[in-house]
Amino acid sequence: MKKVYGTAAEALDGLLFDGMFIASGGFGLCGIPELLLQAIKEAGTKDLTFASNNAGVDDFGIGILLQTKQVKKMISSYVGENAEFMRQYLSGELELEFNPQGTLAERMRAGGCGIPGFYTKTGVGTVIAEGKESKIFDGQEYIMEEGIVADLAIVKAWKADTTGNLIFRKTARNFNPPAAMCGKVCVVEVEEIVEPGQLDPDHIHLPGIYVHRIIKGDHEKRIEQRTVRKA
Repeated sequence: MKKVYGTAAEALDGLLFDGMFIASGGFGLCGIPELLLQAIKEAGTKDLTFASNNAGVDDFGIGILLQTKQVKKMISSYVGENAEFMRQYLSGELELEFNPQGTLAERMRAGGCGIPGFYTKTGVGTVIAEGKESKIFDGQEYIMEEGIVADLAIVKAWKADTTGNLIFRKTARNFNPPAAMCGKVCVVEVEEIVEPGQLDPDHIHLPGIYVHRIIKGDHEKRIEQRTVRKA
């Protein structure tokens, strides 16, 4: 099965459609699939629902799709660094489903493992619990959350072999593995592609069974918040 494609547009060819549900890796601007997001923008696919920790910033990450009004709904944990995200939500232009970060990660992982739902204490007694089934375990209340299964997963990794085995680099791993797992189809952008056998099996973070298409590209790797100290 051929998994390596030449460009982001080629890797997404035949996968995009209006109204689709996309799971996207990344945390802030760290480890985001920037090339695939740009290709989705250029394709003009609209009415999208994204499951992603956040939406990047105004002019980078998912933020570029908010600018072009291609996103209908966000399933996210954090809004704060994206002024357009906040503006669209507060004006009623954008649907938003808030998820605690751990819950969102587990919803993605559960969906990828074929688990339709799970119970968690996170959110009990808050607006997160409204309308959700609850159950008592050992005298404690838990709420049920549903696993996420997306039409498409887009993720960023550091290295891949041609069969799709992935290695992520440090904190850029973040939401990428669970996002990759929960997509019916997973497209990955990487910095380096090697031949099978060149990756140490003990260093592989995500097996290639989850990965359908791969591209290699050059990445901007913006810094979201630059913090320095005096010498």
